[in-house]
Amino acid sequence: MAQSPSMAALAMSATTGGTELTQAEAELWCHNFGYLKSMALQCAIKLGIPTAIHRLGGAASLAELCSTLPVAASKRPCLSRIMTFLAASGIFREKKKIIPDAEPLYHLTTASRLLVDDDDSDDAGGRRTCVAQLLTLCSSPSYFAASQNLAAWLQKEDADSDGEAAAAATPFAMAHGGAGFYDAVGRDAAFGACFDGAMGSDTGFVSGIVVREHGEVFDGVATVVDVGGHDGTAARAIAKAFPHVRCTTVLDLPRVVDAAMATATADGNDDGTVEFVAGDMREFIPPADAVLFKDSDTVSKCVLHNWSDEDCVQILKRAKKAISAREPKGKVVITEVVLASPSNKQTLEAQLLMDLCMMVVLEGKERTEEAWHKIFLDAGFTRYKITPISGTTRSLIEVFP
Repeated sequence: MAQSPSMAALAMSATTGGTELTQAEAELWCHNFGYLKSMALQCAIKLGIPTAIHRLGGAASLAELCSTLPVAASKRPCLSRIMTFLAASGIFREKKKIIPDAEPLYHLTTASRLLVDDDDSDDAGGRRTCVAQLLTLCSSPSYFAASQNLAAWLQKEDADSDGEAAAAATPFAMAHGGAGFYDAVGRDAAFGACFDGAMGSDTGFVSGIVVREHGEVFDGVATVVDVGGHDGTAARAIAKAFPHVRCTTVLDLPRVVDAAMATATADGNDDGTVEFVAGDMREFIPPADAVLFKDSDTVSKCVLHNWSDEDCVQILKRAKKAISAREPKGKVVITEVVLASPSNKQTLEAQLLMDLCMMVVLEGKERTEEAWHKIFLDAGFTRYKITPISGTTRSLIEVFP
C-alpha cells in the first residue's frame, strides 16, 4: 500500500537528522535566492567597484570605495553588507585589520580581476581580459524576464495552433511579445549595444587564451577564415601572434561587415590585417587552411550552438568544402562547450547553466562529445581532437577531413 504524502514526510523526518534537514533547507535557500547573487555582482559591476579597487592599488577600505564611487552617504552601511556578501561568495577577499574597530580591506580575487575595466588591466600581450559586459548582458532584465517563463513554456507544444507557435518558440519570445532574440537585438539599440559589447569582450578573452596557450593549432596554417568574426577581434589577434598566417578573413553578414569596417576605419584599425567578406555561411565559406567557429560569434547567428544538429551538419559540410583543397593541413577549428568534459564540479555547473541559457534565450543547445562526434561524422569528417581551454568553460575542437 502506497504511503500518503503526510506519512512519507513523517517517515523522512524520522530517519533524517535535524542537522541534515536544516542543511537541506539552507541549500534550497541558496538556490532560491541565487538571483540576488547575480544582482549583487551586477551592482558591483555597474558601480565600478572592481575597477575602483584596482585603481586604489588592489585593496581598498569601505571608506576609500565610498570616496570614489557614486554611493549616497546614507547607503554606505548597505554597501558594506553587499561587500560582505560578495567577499563570502569569493568575488572579493576581505582582510580584517588587527587594529580594533578598523575597517577591513577588500582585495581583488582572480574572479574580480576579470571585471576590471582599465587599460593597464590587460594581460602581458595587450589583450583585453575584462568580461564585465558579458555578465551585464546575461543578468539583464531581458534575460531574467525570459527565464521566468520556463514553466509556462514547457507546457506549450511547438506546433500550437492559432498563431502561437512563434510566440512560444522560446521563453525569451514568450516574454517579448513573440519577438525572437535577434529581433530584440535589432530593434532595441541599447540592448543591441550591450549584446555587441558582451560578444566582443568574450571573444577577446577566449581568443587571448587560445593564442597564448594553444598556438600549436595554427602551426602550418597560412590562411584563416573566421566565420561570423564580427569586428575582427580574433582575426587580428591571430595575425598579430602568428606572422606566418599571411591572410586572415572575416566572413559575416553584410550589415555586420559594414559596421565592422566603419568601426575599424574610425578606430584606425583599417590596416589591411583583416579582410572582410560579406556573405552567408550557409551558402558560401571562402577557401582557407583553417575555418574557425567560435561560440562568442553570436552577433550574426554563426555560432554552432545556435543551430540544430541537422543545420550544423550542413554548415560543416560547407566548411569541409572550403578546406578540401588544403588537405592534408586543412581543418575546422571550433571553440564551444563540450558538456561533461571538465574535471571540476563548478565548471560543469557553469556549462550546464550555459545550456539552460541557450534553451531560454535561443533555440540552441550545448553538446556532449558524443553529440559532436555524430555531427562530425555526418558532415563527412574522419577524426577530431578536443582540448579543454584552461580557465574557461569551452574546449578547442580541431576537426579533420
